[in-house]
Amino acid sequence: MKNKPVVGISGCLTGAAVRFDGGHKRMDFVTNSLAPWVTYKPICPEVAIGLPVPRPALRLIQTTCGDIRMRYSHAPHDDLTERMNAFTDRFLPTIGELAGFIVCAKSPSCGMERVRLYDEKGNRGRKAGTGLFTAAMMATHPWLPIEEDGRLHDPVLRENFIARIFALHELNALRAQGLSRHSLLAFHSRYKLHLLAHHQAGYREIGPFVARLHEWDDLDAFFVRYREKLMAILRHPASRKNHTNVLMHIQGYFHRALNSRQRAELREVILGYRAGRLPILAPLTLLKHYLAEHPDDYLRTQNYFEPYPDTLGLRLAIT
Repeated sequence: MKNKPVVGISGCLTGAAVRFDGGHKRMDFVTNSLAPWVTYKPICPEVAIGLPVPRPALRLIQTTCGDIRMRYSHAPHDDLTERMNAFTDRFLPTIGELAGFIVCAKSPSCGMERVRLYDEKGNRGRKAGTGLFTAAMMATHPWLPIEEDGRLHDPVLRENFIARIFALHELNALRAQGLSRHSLLAFHSRYKLHLLAHHQAGYREIGPFVARLHEWDDLDAFFVRYREKLMAILRHPASRKNHTNVLMHIQGYFHRALNSRQRAELREVILGYRAGRLPILAPLTLLKHYLAEHPDDYLRTQNYFEPYPDTLGLRLAIT
């Protein structure tokens, strides 16, 4: 695949032995299934700030003032927070090309959520923290798809994350080629059904925003706002209810082309999916078949039918 999405990743998830204990957390989905379709940019923030492998374990400390500090577990006065902050300040401006980031769960540098916090006396507190590196990345790049290795075992979250990666990759490519009103409108048109499947309220809100594109003199400023809105919508996993709404909407395009038996069959398959008796691939496959037999210029462009390479098999696990 040419022009693959570039995905940042915690180095240990690729099999690199960079963890504090000298080990790794190699993830099969990352190194086998997804690897042919993306280009990885691995980083271990702890190694990047000069820490050795192996090294003493680190933890997040919540001070009495509410500040979050990163320190050694058994040397709580040896504070590494400023070193990590200095690294993120240097590194994060270089990730503009990224289409996503996969981080290591529970890590005091990379964890995305539920990282254990300790108080200054070493008492275990709530699992309510975010690793320093990932927290900074989420703050400076709120549109960037970020996911933890553990959550990627959930088929719905995994499918959603990969869909977001490919959407942002396509949007980034649009900017790299030079923005025009035509290209921006064409991109949004391709994603209409995809957005509707993810979040109906967001879909209804972004439409009028795009309709006012002619009012923007600065297309890059429009792009920044549009990217924020688009990725916020896609952050919502597509629900069965929303998928059903989209499938029935697509069904309407074939009303005149299909005979009564075919229309009834298609309706039954869509209702079977809505009731949970059939996987989403059942109505999608039938609709693709009818689209091949009865081409429609609008439907043919819709990203909804293939938001990422089908060979990833992500929709096979979506019931």
